[in-house]
Amino acid sequence: MPFIDSKISVKVSDEKKDVIKARLGATMPLLSKSETYLMVGISDGYDLWMGGNRLEKGAYVAVSLFGNARPEAYEKMTAAICDIYEEELGIPGSAVYVTYHPVSDWGWNGSNF
Repeated sequence: MPFIDSKISVKVSDEKKDVIKARLGATMPLLSKSETYLMVGISDGYDLWMGGNRLEKGAYVAVSLFGNARPEAYEKMTAAICDIYEEELGIPGSAVYVTYHPVSDWGWNGSNF
């Protein structure tokens, strides 16, 4: 039950959003999860500041998942996310924050896991 929510300072075309969604889906094995229930949100044109400076190119990515993953998995996931945003949108890893939110109670389809 992962959810990857991205707030991105640049405008992103629908086609590029599809590419990013697919590439994020391919990272799910890093967290021992499946893409089957992956939900992705992309908010583009989002105002972001880092260190008091407005980012022309930056991203905040929040990864929520049912359960937890090992620290090594989070490390690999962060590297993969930074690579995706740099390769697809030209956003340097130094302008990407990634946070992880393990969730113990997750609801779907009228019930909880």
